[in-house]
Amino acid sequence: MAPTAKAQRGKDFAKIIGLNNGFLCASFVPLRLCGGLFVCLLLFSAWAEAGVSIENWVAPSGARVFFVENHALPILDVQVDFAAGTAYDPQGKAGLASLTQSLIDMGVQGLDETQISNQLADLGALLSGGVDRDRASVSLRTLSAEDKRSKALDILRAVLSRPQYPAEVLAREKARTIAALKEALTRPDAIASKAFWAAMYPAHPYGHYATPASVAALQRADLVTFYQNYFTAKRAVVTIVGDLSRVQAEALAQQLTSALPSAGSAAVIDAPSLPAAGEQRIAHPAAQSHLLIGLPAIKRGDPDYFPLLVGNYSLGGGGFVSRLMKEVREKRGYAYSVYSYFFPLGQTGPFQIGLQTKKSQVNDAMKVTRDVLAHFLAEGPSEAELLAAKQNLVGSFPLRLDSNRKILENVAALGFYGLPLDYLDRYTENVEKVTVAAIKSAFARHVKLENMVTVVVAGE
Repeated sequence: MAPTAKAQRGKDFAKIIGLNNGFLCASFVPLRLCGGLFVCLLLFSAWAEAGVSIENWVAPSGARVFFVENHALPILDVQVDFAAGTAYDPQGKAGLASLTQSLIDMGVQGLDETQISNQLADLGALLSGGVDRDRASVSLRTLSAEDKRSKALDILRAVLSRPQYPAEVLAREKARTIAALKEALTRPDAIASKAFWAAMYPAHPYGHYATPASVAALQRADLVTFYQNYFTAKRAVVTIVGDLSRVQAEALAQQLTSALPSAGSAAVIDAPSLPAAGEQRIAHPAAQSHLLIGLPAIKRGDPDYFPLLVGNYSLGGGGFVSRLMKEVREKRGYAYSVYSYFFPLGQTGPFQIGLQTKKSQVNDAMKVTRDVLAHFLAEGPSEAELLAAKQNLVGSFPLRLDSNRKILENVAALGFYGLPLDYLDRYTENVEKVTVAAIKSAFARHVKLENMVTVVVAGE
């Protein structure tokens, strides 16, 4: 059953205020395996191991389409991504992209938000979406039976092509968003994240974020103009996964995109410059300090991605087996958790290290963290660490493709960012061929200490 309007608004909370770091291509949740569900998961697991066959084409509308046919379950998942993320907010209008996407399903020509929600509930369909710095997305999950599918897709088409942005809904959502932004300004994690991105990208759209003032100034005309400029067919990527034939998928993609705006005036996002190293401390009454260290490091499609991925598993991405966890938590007890990760984007996305620690020991924790990173940059992982990283990444990979939804997310990402169609098929091969020398070389190119910024919230 589709979520209530209230539940959906709650899901939209983070995406509007810009606290989400981006789309995750793998989500790991506990599963209760029983009966038919267990059989279905076995089918998906076997399918994942055999590889994902991706077809792609350009629809007559100009939208790019990626299709994975799978008849294991009577389910259809569709996602439409637009190059319309928060990085495209016009100067002085931060929050516009998120608000435009969030309100897209809150009233279309002929249907208000309650009618849309009720019709989806009657069909057993789920409409959702999100915004990150590069993308705005709208997705639909529905049963594949023609009577259910066609009605659900009609609603999706209306949402994509006929949003009304009702004035009363906009006023309500602006007030809610402003309240959320003000509340976020009291939380050390939100303060740290915003300050960190602003420090990494001081003169780039990736570093901009919504404020109560910028959201308060937005008008309905701003949302309509943004929609017309950025939610166009040629900026759209349609991903279809599930119980459908190629012929049906072609018709579906054209149906969804033919009535989209045909052209618009869109900004171009350039590559960011590397910041100078610096440290920023922000006072806060929290009991623990929030520490973030990083820099812009890698964009999607960079050939160094796999050496960085494998190397980072040993540095800070492998949980209790990572060096940061061993040195910061296990040996010294400075933090309950410490992590590092690379977050590639359309332009250069960040490398980030993060932890929380007592105020009295934040300087010691920072020194240990920097020492571990410097040592890793100099020597790379050991052969034993390299083997453990490969075994984990290769062994867990099928879990990234064990459901329609996960396949949709992965295929949508590779389609949007223009990655090779055999990217998923070659994932384990690319992990396996990484060497210690390749890791050291890749880290030297992308993680430069002279460009690392540090943000401490609630530090003494």
